[in-house]
Amino acid sequence: MIGDVPFAHWLPKPKRTRKRAAKEATTTPDWLQYPSRMYASAVPSRFNQGFPSFNTSEDLELVSSLRNMRARSRALVRDAGFAKSAKRAIVDNVIGTGVRVQPAVKTARGGYNDRINDGIADAWAKWMHAPNCHTGGALHFHDMERMLMGQVFEAGEVFLRIHRGTKFGWSEVPIALEVIEPERIVDGYAYPGAVSPKSGGVRLGIETDKFKRPIAYWIRDLHPGDIRLNLEQSDAVTRVDAADVIHIYIVDRWPQTRGVPWLHAAAAKVQDVNGYTEAEIIAARGAASYIGIIETPEPSASLAQQAPDNTYQMSVEPGVWYRSRPGEKMQFISPNRPTNSFDPFMRFMLREISAAVGVSYEAVSHDYSQSNYSSTRLSLLNERDVWKALQSWWIRSFRHRLHREWMKTAVMARAIPEIDIMDFGGNAEKFLEANFRPRGWSWVDPTKEVQAYVQAIKSGLRTVSDVVEETGGGMDLEEMMKSRAAELEYMRELGIPFDTSPIVYVSAETRGQMVMKDDGTVVPAAQVTAEIQQKFNFEAQGLPAPPTSAGALPDPETVEEPAATEGEEGDEEEERNNLVSFFRRRQRRGE
Repeated sequence: MIGDVPFAHWLPKPKRTRKRAAKEATTTPDWLQYPSRMYASAVPSRFNQGFPSFNTSEDLELVSSLRNMRARSRALVRDAGFAKSAKRAIVDNVIGTGVRVQPAVKTARGGYNDRINDGIADAWAKWMHAPNCHTGGALHFHDMERMLMGQVFEAGEVFLRIHRGTKFGWSEVPIALEVIEPERIVDGYAYPGAVSPKSGGVRLGIETDKFKRPIAYWIRDLHPGDIRLNLEQSDAVTRVDAADVIHIYIVDRWPQTRGVPWLHAAAAKVQDVNGYTEAEIIAARGAASYIGIIETPEPSASLAQQAPDNTYQMSVEPGVWYRSRPGEKMQFISPNRPTNSFDPFMRFMLREISAAVGVSYEAVSHDYSQSNYSSTRLSLLNERDVWKALQSWWIRSFRHRLHREWMKTAVMARAIPEIDIMDFGGNAEKFLEANFRPRGWSWVDPTKEVQAYVQAIKSGLRTVSDVVEETGGGMDLEEMMKSRAAELEYMRELGIPFDTSPIVYVSAETRGQMVMKDDGTVVPAAQVTAEIQQKFNFEAQGLPAPPTSAGALPDPETVEEPAATEGEEGDEEEERNNLVSFFRRRQRRGE
């Protein structure tokens, strides 16, 4: 015995004969005689006879299912409110107002090269306008992002064809994007042979090599469901090189050539909910009207009129009493719909739909009556982890590649004069560095969460950069610091200390406390606050900062203003120019 299986089970089987084959066909296989050695989900029984158990690849399943899944998903998003709500929630949280890009070209010393980065940002800001970035001239780049994410949810995938060399609009960068819906890919076309020297065949309209890496895409010139203005318009197909196409989809299995609509696991339930609510509405409309039956021993009712279908019907008007014949009875029917079970049943169905789509019940239904602060906060935190993962996927799958293609085209077209073509050719990776800033989220309870962030930063458990990245709405630490410095400079010029000025909130927080100075001496916090106030007054009048000793501080009125040297005047002028350039860049970006 080996475990529960006889040793003879593992010995080589004798040569099969017709008699033995007939006997084996009528007996139970050996492996079914020992179900204790199997997984429970694999044991066949009469309770799971309808449980599918096909060992097929993802592409084989998509061949028979993709068209119907995609068409039904589009129908649900078009006609079912909950499906459209789920799509909107995903687009709003993953893309929001758009994923911002921040060029990150560095100098030899490791600092950011503001001159080159500003040049790249200016060229990108001009190109993002609809006439420049979209071949149809209808979609601003951030609007295109939202539409593309919606198509990935609805159809499972979307394609972009890159058109280089032709200027669309007034941008100096000769590149534009053509949005291609997945229906235009010839998914019904499959060819096992080699179309090109490196080709391993065509499956679902995509030509791949032996490693299933895309080589080319077979694209219809017209959408198969588009309007045909004349009979001469045919379904011509164009082979487009993979270097000119961006295919955006999530890979669940490999090899997987095409994307799967995100509603595939919830489509049947959404359709059931639509049918159920329609039936309840019809029943409720019937309940709102009096429906009655006349029982009479006579062949015809006294109050009813004969209808064309030879039935007897009557209409009842409000405020009118009718007298019937002897023996006639009126019975009213009241469906009493919807019942009390309607609301909990709908919540159950919507929770299952939300779980299948990956969106919270509250986001799909907009029903917050069943949640409190703790459950809402927990739901938001869990959901934000999903949004962050999808944002990272979006940047990796689309934005990184687009940025590289755009930069190469822009530099070669001399649309960024700050970058020399020879320098770019010698070290292109240096100029392709960029940081992408997706949207962040505000706090559920600002008072508690801000205090928690402050304590985490003071304890060294978090950094200011982490907090700004999560809550800054796409702004990074550098931009936030520059914006803050410009804000404080403007307050100092006006001479108005707002509540957000450090001279106000620092004194309020440290009043009555003791602090340690840089030289190791401990002094009252009020003294440090007074020094900060005096320094603020001196800087407001253009005077040098006073000494921060423990003694009395000089009066600004008694200190003569020293003459600024030529170098200092140049530094002040450069600082003012930097602030002006910073605000102009934000204005151009629409921030």
